[in-house]
Amino acid sequence: QVQLVESGGGLVQAGGSLRLSCAASGRTFSNYARGWFRQAPGKEREFVAAISGSGGTTYYADSVKGRVTISRDNAKKMVYLQMNRVKPEDTAVYYCAAGQTRASWNVPPRKLEDYEYWGQGTQVTVSS
Repeated sequence: QVQLVESGGGLVQAGGSLRLSCAASGRTFSNYARGWFRQAPGKEREFVAAISGSGGTTYYADSVKGRVTISRDNAKKMVYLQMNRVKPEDTAVYYCAAGQTRASWNVPPRKLEDYEYWGQGTQVTVSS
């Protein structure tokens, strides 16, 4: 059974940091692009960050650029999202995802529909 499991969420003060982790099981995703998305109450799920299958290309949403870093460790089947200088508007449920497109080895997709595997999400709450 293929599973993605997020961890590392919680309550953090504005300006603080936290690292989200996503563990994969059931298959290897070493060739897959990996992404992080988030969904705030009453809003649609939105793109946060993505990393290509090769690990050589990363993309970030404008809202988090410069504060967030996505990384992957294929040997451990892990993907991470390091969040620094968090803001109250970062409050959301964060989801990790895995997807494979024709270009995803070099260019990670940023659309939800390009990701076929999803975790259950981890809550991040930033207090002001």
